[in-house]
Amino acid sequence: MNAPGPPAVPPTSTEEADVCLLLEGTYPYIRGGVSAWVHQIISKLPELKFSAIFLGGARSDYAEMKYQLPSNFIHLETHYLSESWRLGKASPRPGNRAYVADSAKLHDYFKKPAAGLPPGLLERLLSGLGQKSGLTRDDFLFSDAVWEQVSADFNRYSSDPSFTDYFWTVRIMHAPLFMLADITRQAPPAKVYHSISTGYAGLLGSFLAKARGRPLILSEHGIYTKERKIDLAQADWIKDAEEIFGGGLEDDVSYIRRLWIRFFEGIGRLTYEAADPIVALYEGNRQRQIRDGAVAERTTIVPNGINLERFDPVRAARGDKVPPVLGLIGRVVPIKDIKTFIRAMHTVVKQLPEAEGWIVGPEDEDRAYAAECHALVASLGLEQKVKFLGFQNVADILPKLGLMVLTSISEALPLVVVEGYAAGVPAVVTDVGSCRELIEGRTPEDKALGVSGAVVNIADPEATGKAAARLLSDEQQWKRAQQAGLERVRRFYTEPMMIGRYRELYQEAIRRPGRT
Repeated sequence: MNAPGPPAVPPTSTEEADVCLLLEGTYPYIRGGVSAWVHQIISKLPELKFSAIFLGGARSDYAEMKYQLPSNFIHLETHYLSESWRLGKASPRPGNRAYVADSAKLHDYFKKPAAGLPPGLLERLLSGLGQKSGLTRDDFLFSDAVWEQVSADFNRYSSDPSFTDYFWTVRIMHAPLFMLADITRQAPPAKVYHSISTGYAGLLGSFLAKARGRPLILSEHGIYTKERKIDLAQADWIKDAEEIFGGGLEDDVSYIRRLWIRFFEGIGRLTYEAADPIVALYEGNRQRQIRDGAVAERTTIVPNGINLERFDPVRAARGDKVPPVLGLIGRVVPIKDIKTFIRAMHTVVKQLPEAEGWIVGPEDEDRAYAAECHALVASLGLEQKVKFLGFQNVADILPKLGLMVLTSISEALPLVVVEGYAAGVPAVVTDVGSCRELIEGRTPEDKALGVSGAVVNIADPEATGKAAARLLSDEQQWKRAQQAGLERVRRFYTEPMMIGRYRELYQEAIRRPGRT
């Protein structure tokens, strides 16, 4: 459970940390999920001193800290990417054409990574980024050299007829790099850097590893590039040529989306090149990392783990009967596909009129989507059956649930399912990430424990509803699933296993030099 009472002022220190965490849009300003994992790692390794660099989007999106920072957390600094591209005073300047030519080579590598990264290129770009000897932020915004390169790239590569969209996309995409360069030069010292994603945080990790000569560890709970592809596919702020011209321009469709995707793929590859080890939660994601450019020998798997004893009283609080309550515990955001859960409840209540569906999680991350979910409940006449409970203490909720339901369109290894098992709650999950392994087992030993729920396809409310109704209607099957889930956690997903492995990774990284 999350510690209450966050301090009013983040800690600051110039003391060298053992581990500096690089966090994008998570801890300590967002509750649950990856943030809960970060808090767990810090709290359970009290012998190590931690610091963190937090990267957020807009300052207004992050109000107060959601966690009380542990005593071994010595430094926190926050930076907001949206503030990186505010315009300065325009003034004519030639710019550094050699530096711009080097940056073009990096983008050529993004387009054709098989050709390899030219030796010394990244070091030259990093040393000159934001510097008068290379390319300053104002040079990037206003110089002839950059304008000529952007214009040439548009004419050569862009299938989008709007130069304005292309121009501003390039500006918004690249401006944070100057912020990352400044952070790299000013960050307090650390023995090891640990990024919890690729993206801008991972790129910062590659900068710090190169500049400071210290190891970079990368842990991916989900695959950042894959998740950004999902976000970009749904993004309504990108106007495709098909939308503008009414179809018939196949080559023009989604070029700006492809530009963003290639950018995130490219900086992900740079992170993989700098990081050792590269940690995944399960085998499927490790294979995805390798396909995306990670060196297989540097990849490893460390599953999430929970404190099983913490759930003993939660499990003991359960009644004898199976509660006809389906719980979705998670943020009310599109990637969790709350709408499929709501539509599934329409199917469930037809078969089990007494059933209820509880949506347990914050609604402030995407208020427009949350409003759509409320409207969907009303349109289906489910106001008395589907309840939005907001953020809750999970220990209070789990004993009241008969099923955990996860309808996400992307996951890695969802702790909420593992915690549900520990509390005696079987699950119905979509076939994403490690969810099938969690339900059916991974190894022969694991599979022998039996199934702990049901797996359904993404965005299939009817199948989700029918699977949930079957489990809730068959007490013997439900009890077998309950026992399988509990034993699966005991064998494979405990906190001591996970913390012990990260202790080893940190100690080994502290002892060795960084990659060259």
